[in-house]
Amino acid sequence: MHSSKQNSFTKRMPYGAGVGLKAEHYARILEERPMMGFFEVHAENYMGPGGPPHRYLSEICRYYPLSIHGVGLSIGADSPLDLQHLKRLKALVDRYQPALFSEHLAWSSHNAGFFNDLLPVPYTNETLSRVVEHIDEVQEALGRRMLLENPSTYLAFEESTYAETDFIAEVAKRSGCGLLLDINNVFVACTNQQWNTAKYLKEYPLHSVEEIHLAGHADELDEFGRPLLIDSHDRPVDETVWQLYELAVAKIGHVPTLIEWDTELPDWPVLQREARRAEEILFSHAAEGAFCDLIA
Repeated sequence: MHSSKQNSFTKRMPYGAGVGLKAEHYARILEERPMMGFFEVHAENYMGPGGPPHRYLSEICRYYPLSIHGVGLSIGADSPLDLQHLKRLKALVDRYQPALFSEHLAWSSHNAGFFNDLLPVPYTNETLSRVVEHIDEVQEALGRRMLLENPSTYLAFEESTYAETDFIAEVAKRSGCGLLLDINNVFVACTNQQWNTAKYLKEYPLHSVEEIHLAGHADELDEFGRPLLIDSHDRPVDETVWQLYELAVAKIGHVPTLIEWDTELPDWPVLQREARRAEEILFSHAAEGAFCDLIA
């Protein structure tokens, strides 16, 4: 059982920059109590009833705000949500009372099959209705507002009738959800699909953004020799992504920002430096006016 003091603390909104919480860093975090805005965990890693992950997470939540990030709801799937998965998610959210909960605009399951990848959706009226219905179902079940993350994409659907930014804006408007703006996903998708990155950010519904993600990506080439970026989360944030982050923060203002680094984990000080850099940008940019000047 969590104390009332702990529950009160974990409901606080994250302030500043945070990092993804990994088992490799549990002990060091508890020993050193580093300055960190918050920690974020993948929901599916904590859906078991107990064990060391929960013991460590419960202790860490005594000192830091928590964000829970889902990767398995399959919000964009052309099928009903998995109610057992949603039930386990609700139990986790009820247990830890995180300040933020987010999921992806993607699908990752079909019938009884689950995939390792977060797959894109066509931006059509049919998809829009389905995504909004699924978000409504999640928000009703959890009793809270969720955040929806923009995808990293590698192709476009011919049947799409919405631009990605317009589709996401309409989802947020109809469902009342908030948005998680993944800046690396913006750069990956715009590079792969030859969209204008500054235009994408200018047209994105930034007023609905309640969290930002930053991550590294791998640079490759497609079969035609064109740049192909892979959302790999296995290296430092790219300098261009840092620049885009500055543009976004100049317009949005202070938004909790997460450094995502999921594979090829570095030493703890490297993650700390990435978070400190994000915080320096957060605290050095005012929200008034600079954005339009920068991207004009």
